[in-house]
Amino acid sequence: MELFGVSFETIRRDLEYLENEGCLQRVHGGAIAKELDYSSEIPLPIRESIYREEKSELAQIAARYVSEGMSVALDASTTNLVLAKVLKTKFKRLTVLTNSLSIVQELITAPEYTLVLIGGVIRQQEQSVVGDLAEEFASRFHADLFFMSLSGVTLAEGITDNGMGEVQVKKIMFANAKRTIALGDSSKFGQLSLIKVCACSEVERFVTDSRIDRELAEQFRQSGLELVYE
Repeated sequence: MELFGVSFETIRRDLEYLENEGCLQRVHGGAIAKELDYSSEIPLPIRESIYREEKSELAQIAARYVSEGMSVALDASTTNLVLAKVLKTKFKRLTVLTNSLSIVQELITAPEYTLVLIGGVIRQQEQSVVGDLAEEFASRFHADLFFMSLSGVTLAEGITDNGMGEVQVKKIMFANAKRTIALGDSSKFGQLSLIKVCACSEVERFVTDSRIDRELAEQFRQSGLELVYE
């Protein structure tokens, strides 16, 4: 609006036209490229605005594996932020370990939750805590269940992610947790991101949404992996 000296309605109509032409996808507050590039880190505001229904759906499924009083580790991700909101509505008492400032802010109003915020260097653009201090801090805790977010997953390359600092904390949470469930909306399956976290067979199961490609889901199951989407 400022650059071209036009009204909000003009921008809205132009974005509608470009979306109808298949050039972009409208999201809350603007628009993004039609196809997201999972090989590089997508900015947090964009990740928060896309695949909202899918994340809400998989969060409801993931919450089935939580029980009252459990200790749960949540890495820094928009998917786990949605899960945190769901957990707050379903459980009165949990211990939550996280390196996400957004998740702590969401759960701080739950009076009987014990919140353990991993200490270290704050990465402002991701609202996360990373670095050597964070990794050392995280290594002290052994959660009952770790919900591992992902940027991409393939049968050949396993679970992959993009955030350099976040991945190191994620790996420690994974190594120390009694159980790990991998969470990713259906757009992440078949995608390959920058850094390998672990093989698919190293997690207990995958949880996604009902829009997952059924042929791809069957390939996971034929490989002996549990994939839950309903």
